[in-house]
Amino acid sequence: MKIAVLFPGIGYTCDKPLLYYAGKLAAEHDYNVRPVAYGKFPSGVKGNREKMEQSFYSALQQAEEILKDVRWQDYEDILFISKSVGTIVAACYKQKYQIKARSISFTPLEDTFSFASGEGIMFHGTADPWVKDSKKIYEGCEKIGQPLYVIENANHSLETGDVAEDLVNLAKIMRWVEEYI
Repeated sequence: MKIAVLFPGIGYTCDKPLLYYAGKLAAEHDYNVRPVAYGKFPSGVKGNREKMEQSFYSALQQAEEILKDVRWQDYEDILFISKSVGTIVAACYKQKYQIKARSISFTPLEDTFSFASGEGIMFHGTADPWVKDSKKIYEGCEKIGQPLYVIENANHSLETGDVAEDLVNLAKIMRWVEEYI
């Protein structure tokens, strides 16, 4: 059996393009897809370290509650697909519960690398306002040995503001995701 768990961001839910289509691809490849839905985050998180930590711990606690009945040992292939703060939650959850999961991480944050390890791929936009220094993302991926796919001029949703370009980029991203799955 195979399972794919979707860990969203604060405002980027599982029904938004990156997680929605990655989840659909996982389902097409016979994964049981389990979305994690968080609620109740403080406002004004971006740039506020204290609120970011509160959001992370809240999301982790909610993920633990939602996934408490999953029998990880029953799965021969576990895939964590995550976005933004969800990349931190997924990596921490994987470490805390010693789960051998592969990962697909969209727009990781610098704190993701405090927990990230193992097999996976990451995606980063060069105009991501949630990342102060893209160099830290590049270095983090290099340190843990995960490939980083970079989308030029893309924001935290991996969008540029040009719809045609965003659709081309989304198709390219999903091809990379499917190759990895």
